[in-house]
Amino acid sequence: MKVISYNLNGIRAACNKGLVEYLKEENADFVCFQELKALPEQIDIPAFEALGYYCYWFSAQKKGYSGVGILSKELPKNIVEGIGHELFDFEGRVLRLDFDWGSIISAYFPSGTTGDLRQTVKMEFLENFYTHIDQLRKEQSNIIVCGDYNICHEPIDIHDPVSNKNSSGFLPEEREWMTRWFNSGFVDSFRVLHLDEPHNYTWWSYRANARANNKGWRIDYISVSEELAKKINGSGIHPQAVHSDHCPSWTEISV
Repeated sequence: MKVISYNLNGIRAACNKGLVEYLKEENADFVCFQELKALPEQIDIPAFEALGYYCYWFSAQKKGYSGVGILSKELPKNIVEGIGHELFDFEGRVLRLDFDWGSIISAYFPSGTTGDLRQTVKMEFLENFYTHIDQLRKEQSNIIVCGDYNICHEPIDIHDPVSNKNSSGFLPEEREWMTRWFNSGFVDSFRVLHLDEPHNYTWWSYRANARANNKGWRIDYISVSEELAKKINGSGIHPQAVHSDHCPSWTEISV
């Protein structure tokens, strides 16, 4: 089972840059999108259906903002939009599909880079999401959480940890949440096979030629529950995919 997670920074723009051709080549079983910036009626759904996918979307109610989606080669038995929180569901941040083998989630964590108010919203999301998943795990042990977490966990995950120590996305309280997350029964699928490898990033600023110089942040993760983590036989990132300011993360699991 191959899973891809990808923040598109606008699905329509990404499609214009060859997204569908990339997905055809990769032939993943599941593709989790974040930051659609589009309503379902604005998306070229037939292009994805032509690749053999069932398509599910949970867009923000605000046009051109946020939104998540999941492409699946397998028909789910249940679809859950949101986490039961008015603001975060209004912003279209979490979508879940349930199958006989378990659940897969696409999540777009808020950014706190625009100021104290949104940083407070981000921290509130972290606690609400943690509680929501903790409840889900009482019903379902096999869970995959794909997404743009908007947090670098360790210094190895960011090109300049010293200068960014007070930056949203690398704040001590955010990193502590990530540690608690990965101590709660989830595993960072990338680090299973790339434990100490540096310079692996999934997002680059558009400023200062950051991507060409690989001055990036690894803020996109595919977290898998511990039982599934034992079955990982491949994981990585695709920095050569340039449909967005992010790049895709992927993992392969034997189920």
